[in-house]
Amino acid sequence: MNIRSIKILSDAVIDLEDGRNFYEKQERRVGGYFWDCLLSDIESLIIYGGVNRKEYGYYRMLSRRFPYSIYYDVSDEAAYIIAILPMRRDPDWIRERISKRS
Repeated sequence: MNIRSIKILSDAVIDLEDGRNFYEKQERRVGGYFWDCLLSDIESLIIYGGVNRKEYGYYRMLSRRFPYSIYYDVSDEAAYIIAILPMRRDPDWIRERISKRS
């Protein structure tokens, strides 16, 4: 696929902020590192977008450094980030979060 742009939907931005806050509470400055790593993972969709397997109806890319999944869809040469969720959560919780965003 040819991805030319990436759009992070507002719910996914909230997910990203929640993750940053969680890691910042664990140790100072780790939240910023989390933020930078996840944005780097998201930017890699320009190259790798559409090669990931689908789960819950969306493509699912795993973060390289944190236990998070990035759920996205591709349309008209754009990747739309639907959710950025921790993989350590109950799969039913993840499914419910994603279904509310459909």
